[in-house]
Amino acid sequence: MSVRGPYAKGLAKRHEILDAALELFAQKGYDRTSVREIARQAGLSQAGLLHHFSTKEDLFLEVLRRRDDRSSDSAEPTHTHSVDRLIRAVDRNANEPGLVRLFVAMSAESAEDESEARAFFAARYEWLLEQIAEDVRAHQVAGDIAADLDADDAASLLVAAADGLQIQWLLNPESVDMPARIRTLWDALKNR
Repeated sequence: MSVRGPYAKGLAKRHEILDAALELFAQKGYDRTSVREIARQAGLSQAGLLHHFSTKEDLFLEVLRRRDDRSSDSAEPTHTHSVDRLIRAVDRNANEPGLVRLFVAMSAESAEDESEARAFFAARYEWLLEQIAEDVRAHQVAGDIAADLDADDAASLLVAAADGLQIQWLLNPESVDMPARIRTLWDALKNR
């Protein structure tokens, strides 16, 4: 059953706003993008945009959530993560330099203050590390990885490597193959 009426129109406009914000944040960065620009690109006044999102930070966090949702695999219907999925995400990121730049900058900036962005990134990393550690444990049970390897440490190293590779890739995209390098680390952990 499809949604109709004012609710559907509001939902559609919200998606337009998120599309516009994602595009502008990716192109110009968070600090250089104004709410007014996003509103204009979405065909709204600034007040109209603020009817849907009360602050620029709220809008930004929803853009990040939506990006995570859009990058979910249809083959994995549950909201879980694995090392293979991390590698596929790193591979997809190579096609989105603006979003990678935005993600790196905002995650680093959020570490300084007690904001909603900090809470978002802290919760996201906690969830991601738990998911990757569980996948490492599953590989240990299957005999793919040595049982004496600490799964939480391995998860932390894999996520840290993915994050660090993003910075290296942003600085020198031609010489950094992010997915290949994260696969190299994963293979090294498996062959340990």
